Amino acid sequence: MSLDGFFDPDAPQDGRRSFASADALVEALAASLAARLRGAIAARGSATLVVSGGRTPEALFRQMSDLPLDWAAVTVTLADERWVPPDDPDSNEALVRRSLLVGPAAAARFVGLYTGADTPEAGEDACDARIRALSRPFDAVLLGMGDDGHTASFFPGAANLAAALSPVEGRTVQAIRAPGIPQPRMTLTLPTLLDTQRLLLLITGDSKRRTLELAEGEGPVEAMPVRSVLRQDRVPLEIFWAP
Repeated sequence: MSLDGFFDPDAPQDGRRSFASADALVEALAASLAARLRGAIAARGSATLVVSGGRTPEALFRQMSDLPLDWAAVTVTLADERWVPPDDPDSNEALVRRSLLVGPAAAARFVGLYTGADTPEAGEDACDARIRALSRPFDAVLLGMGDDGHTASFFPGAANLAAALSPVEGRTVQAIRAPGIPQPRMTLTLPTLLDTQRLLLLITGDSKRRTLELAEGEGPVEAMPVRSVLRQDRVPLEIFWAP
């Protein structure tokens, strides 16, 4: 499959949407997520949003924070987290607090994955209890992808990767350590991430577009763990891309 044909802007029904610019993507995706959250609040009185960290979603978070929404009825949590305190510059919680949970969105409830335990392994039970207390299915799960084909904290070569990807329902979270990754992580497991009404993958740039094309090809899930999301049939995957 060529890169030119990988995304068809005129055929969003296939779950893939491309945009001419990152700004256009952010505007469309923010409006789409806000509509999903409003619908959930209207139906049930509350909504739960799972987001990923990293540089790619920061502009999206800032766009969403200003949108009219009953933010007090929204709970936000993370797909994964580096095992560092919330005031650490590498913390995904810190990113969400400074870019999403500001202005009107500051009224939202945030549930972090970092528990303060010395290691993510020691924090698994407490973190699992936090996630189990959230309303599910989630209303939306927003994932990203690295150039190595990881998503959430499903890294190639990671210890406990098989447990994190296991389709068997069990613990909602998994401690992760991986070669070349400086901080250990906590990640929601694959079955937990798939327990959602909407599953979205946000990527930008030609490099990640090529990575995604490779992930769509043949090969083991463990080599490019984003394949665990691409190949599942539990919930439709929506992919948003911009240069």
